Amino acid sequence: MAKRGGFPGGGMPGNMANLMKQAQKMQRQMEEQAKELESKEFTATSGGGAVEVKVSGKREIVSVKLQEEVVDPDDIEMLEDLIVAATNEALRQVDEASGSAMSKLTGGFGGGMPGLF
Repeated sequence: MAKRGGFPGGGMPGNMANLMKQAQKMQRQMEEQAKELESKEFTATSGGGAVEVKVSGKREIVSVKLQEEVVDPDDIEMLEDLIVAATNEALRQVDEASGSAMSKLTGGFGGGMPGLF
């Protein structure tokens, strides 16, 4: 006679074991995607290319390049705005790549939340 609430043999039912395997596989894939994303670099420009910012997949600024003509000591605020705009665009690209990678793994379920990696 089978015990109430238990599973024969004391193991997990087949569906639960399969679900656990799938979860482990997805976790490995997420870790691989995160490593791949971290190794990439994303570049954005502003001011018609006068300012270029490069950001790593780890969301760290790698470099900032300025065209000589954008450096105007009388208009520092414009240069600051251009740097902020280019940096924000590069970070948006990182978020987009992260979300896209997550969406591929989840089949669109969960939507790939920025900063998840």
